[in-house]
Amino acid sequence: MSATNPFNREPNPLPSAFFQRDSRELATCLLGKVIRHFHQGLWLSARIIETEAYRRDEKGSHASLGLTHSRRALFMEAGTLYMYYARGGDSLNISAAGEGDGVLIKSGYPVVDEISGPESLELMRRLNPAASGELRETRRLCNGQTLLCRSLHLKVPEWNAQQLDPARLIIDDDGYRPEQIIQTTRLGIPLGRDEHLPYRFVDQAYAPFCTRNPLGRTRREGHDYHLFHAVPDAWKTC
Repeated sequence: MSATNPFNREPNPLPSAFFQRDSRELATCLLGKVIRHFHQGLWLSARIIETEAYRRDEKGSHASLGLTHSRRALFMEAGTLYMYYARGGDSLNISAAGEGDGVLIKSGYPVVDEISGPESLELMRRLNPAASGELRETRRLCNGQTLLCRSLHLKVPEWNAQQLDPARLIIDDDGYRPEQIIQTTRLGIPLGRDEHLPYRFVDQAYAPFCTRNPLGRTRREGHDYHLFHAVPDAWKTC
């Protein structure tokens, strides 16, 4: 399997026009898509199960702090990768329509299919061991923004302010669509920085495997989160 023609099926990478939408819409449309990174001769893959939308005009966004060299990707064309360090690890974001707006890829779930076989999953596990040094459980490989990047070997110096690359890094549409989506508030937003905004989105089927399950026993639908069905017609452009 080569980097130039590695697929046993025809991939369906998202076109650049896909990212030309409001960050909140983009955050929902990215749910279910598959990030694939070619590393050490293998395609490492994870399905996007949790996202957060950010807008320049709200205080929780990096762009609200102004344009800098490290944040320049958020002010570039939609679909530009914005990577930064979070809690000592790499974090992946994608710019949306609207200068300064973007989406944080918060969590994923490892994919094993005709493109990424069991050997790809084993490499992901070696790249992201548990703190004890033992291999991490598959379901815990990508449940957090830094764990996702570590498992896929995505690094700030290589990918910040870059475009997706058909030979090395794609977001693939394999036809999967979430049946229900959870909408709730984002995680880790400091008090006074628009922490109340419901800009976090989770594929309900994968809720136990995201950063923090929004369907906890003490949480109430309609109060702590909202659940909505993904109507097929609404997903035609996703």
